[in-house]
Amino acid sequence: MANLQFFATCPRGLEALLTDELTALGAQTLKPTDGGVGFSGDLLLAYRANLESRIATRILMQVFHGRYQSEDDLYQAAYALPWADWFAVGRTFMVKVTAVKCSLKSLEFVTLRIKDAVCDQFRGKVGSRPDIDTRQPDVRIHVFLTADEYHLYLDTSGNALYQRGLRRLSVEAPLRENLAAGILKLTGWRPGRPLLDPMCGSGTFLLEAAMMALDIAPGSGRNFGFEKLNNFDADAWEAMRQQALARAKPVEFQHIYGSDSDLRAVRVSKQNLEQAGLLEAVWLTQKDITKIEAPVDHGVLLANPPYGVRIGEQEELAALYPKIGETLKRNFAGWNAYFLTSDLRLPKLMRLAPSKKTPLYNGPLECRLFEIRMVAGSNRKPEKGEG
Repeated sequence: MANLQFFATCPRGLEALLTDELTALGAQTLKPTDGGVGFSGDLLLAYRANLESRIATRILMQVFHGRYQSEDDLYQAAYALPWADWFAVGRTFMVKVTAVKCSLKSLEFVTLRIKDAVCDQFRGKVGSRPDIDTRQPDVRIHVFLTADEYHLYLDTSGNALYQRGLRRLSVEAPLRENLAAGILKLTGWRPGRPLLDPMCGSGTFLLEAAMMALDIAPGSGRNFGFEKLNNFDADAWEAMRQQALARAKPVEFQHIYGSDSDLRAVRVSKQNLEQAGLLEAVWLTQKDITKIEAPVDHGVLLANPPYGVRIGEQEELAALYPKIGETLKRNFAGWNAYFLTSDLRLPKLMRLAPSKKTPLYNGPLECRLFEIRMVAGSNRKPEKGEG
């Protein structure tokens, strides 16, 4: 059991951070690739990665891989596997197929053939077949196809890992929690250092920062897919979970500040923090970003401004950005500011020069994390004809 093969998926752009995280958890033979990291280890490592990873989306356990030419090759490969050894016939399941450069005409047909193979294998082995549930299955089978190779996985996570079970309410288009956690790490923010989110929305950055600051394992309050598999070691899992719960620090103020011009967003953030038991760690207020003052003399300012998707919003943002720039210059000398946006005009319209631009994806949307170091008097872009 010590040398199982796994693949951890993650938001694109965070693969290096996930590699570091998995290394710290004890993973071996790490292989980063676009959208995730392959690694090896035992079953308890899979439990630990689900419990502790702030960056991963899913932890997939590889059950087989090989080469294929047709849908029938994939049916035969899936049919040959001992599915009844891995989960009980009374469990519901689903199959999800993703592909890169796959020449087969229909992924839906491939999905159907693999479902049939699993059901036929069960029927031959135990005389009946498990039911399909595409919404909330007990067991998820993931299939990844390249031009001529397939990888079959059992999902040890269940619901995606960014579903921490904390954020009950959201305002429009909230960030996924694992992307927010990755961005916090990319800024260089560390627990104890002041953090301000002046456009806090539903409070995702605030929740993730509070969990980091208090050393709360992100998966300590939810269930996982591995609990539905036949090889689940309930005693080892409960001991691991209790150990994680015991190390969490008492909830007290962590120099994490949040604000928003929208009172509804502030209320939603407050409710989410309250339901997570983290409200005492954060200072919240209603404030327009163009009028905000620095709560202390140094720290990290992190914001995810609206992306201006609707008609008319582009012009509104073009008018807002210079005002944000002025506020930063006036009130935030000594701070490092970070903006996640798909609007590449942002630094230019703020008249501030970014020191770093990190490409990231918020779902399918390509974004940049702009870093702007607010050193007094040195960030303003010169007018034409100056210097």
